[in-house]
Amino acid sequence: MGTSYSVTVSKRADSDQGSLRGAVARELQDIDALMSTYRANSEVSRFNRHRGLDPFPVSESTFSVLAAAQEVSAATGGAFDITVGALVEAWGFGPGRAGSQPSQEAISRLRSEAGWSKLDLDSNGRYVRKAGPALQCDLSAIAKGYAADRVGEALEAAGCTDYLVDIGGELLARGANPAGGLWRVGVERPDASGRVVHRILRITDTAIATSGDYRNFREAEGRRFGHVLDPRTGRPAESRVASATVLHSSAMLADAFATALLVLGEKEGLEMAEREDLAVLLILRDGSGGLREAASSRFRARMN
Repeated sequence: MGTSYSVTVSKRADSDQGSLRGAVARELQDIDALMSTYRANSEVSRFNRHRGLDPFPVSESTFSVLAAAQEVSAATGGAFDITVGALVEAWGFGPGRAGSQPSQEAISRLRSEAGWSKLDLDSNGRYVRKAGPALQCDLSAIAKGYAADRVGEALEAAGCTDYLVDIGGELLARGANPAGGLWRVGVERPDASGRVVHRILRITDTAIATSGDYRNFREAEGRRFGHVLDPRTGRPAESRVASATVLHSSAMLADAFATALLVLGEKEGLEMAEREDLAVLLILRDGSGGLREAASSRFRARMN
């Protein structure tokens, strides 16, 4: 999926290291073959090229991720939307990484072709159907979290109860760290110049995902554009949220909600977090070059 991963196991399981590596690799290869837009033959890439409006059969894994994405889209009022694949490519954040800033005419056309309500899922036959032939899906804001969950399941099946999985920055922690305590996870300071820890969270038996605008961005016409697009405008999200961190039982859902929070901004984002009972930490630009924090009540309760 165009990213890196690491897995830390703090206690020896019944399986040896080689078999654990193999189990992790198989899970990731399977998900990559299904959901990566970096692979032309992946299931989602084939669906994107499919121009028909007839039902398109997909695997159980892909269907479950699509269904979860639709649920997050509904919960966020469309601030999260996996059907912006063509817009992602147009802005130069897709596998091609090419192109200049798209024209407003192109943005308007691509927006009209996208929309999460234009993706129909049929759970009876595990079919997906487009409302228009040009609709394209990009699962990069949810598939990495799903991969972390799947790797965790594989480790537990092998007898591992204490581990930390990191798939492109989406984390899943279980049990204790090698010292027997809570896992210590750093939330980065939103700074493109280098990696600096802003806050350390001590967690166990939870997933954590952070989305920010300070690592993956491009510059065009003297402006810097972050990689997270606002589906409502077809343009990079413009809010004072520099990074959004979500703690959740599911890495997949933490991944998706963190992305949505960059789009929603502080007010709408915290309202959504309270409504969905999410543990959320926002790092916000204060308008004068500084940073400040805002957090949901669930996050504050977890950290106390």
